[in-house]
Amino acid sequence: MVFTHDTEVSLQAAVALVNTAEEPDGLQTLEELDAFYTRFEYTGRRDRDAAGLAAVRALRPTLRALLTADRDEAAERVNAMLAEASALPRLVRHDRWDWHLHAVDPDSPFVTRVVVETAMAMVDVIRADEHSRLAVCAQGDCEGLVLDLSRNRSRRYCSTTCTNRAAVTAYRERRRSP
Repeated sequence: MVFTHDTEVSLQAAVALVNTAEEPDGLQTLEELDAFYTRFEYTGRRDRDAAGLAAVRALRPTLRALLTADRDEAAERVNAMLAEASALPRLVRHDRWDWHLHAVDPDSPFVTRVVVETAMAMVDVIRADEHSRLAVCAQGDCEGLVLDLSRNRSRRYCSTTCTNRAAVTAYRERRRSP
């Protein structure tokens, strides 16, 4: 494990959320937002309305900018995000998770919790100087983000689809070469 469980889950959620903006858009309905909430085990308030969906969808470019920023710019963005949300870290324990950090009230809007949890996860990335674990997909025509939590830092593609497309392209190139 590179980071603590809450940091890893928050980073995975942020990358997954950003990648829903790729075609076809993967976050268009309240059901898709509910699935995201459940998949990444968020807790607290969930309004299940069009305004909440629109707010989370609108957050994607902000998170992309944070996750692709260099270390210094990311630190500035994290500080601004935490200040804007009046984040106050505290230790919590819930469901199957032992003690970990939350930095915003569970009654805050879901979008605020996503912002703060992502910013808190990026605190760990910045402090550990592990920015190289975040990248843009190596598949030429894809803009998806990659979170590489592997020990050997070998992950290059955002999805199985992009991995397979790259493998097929490489295979075809090998077959063409004499």
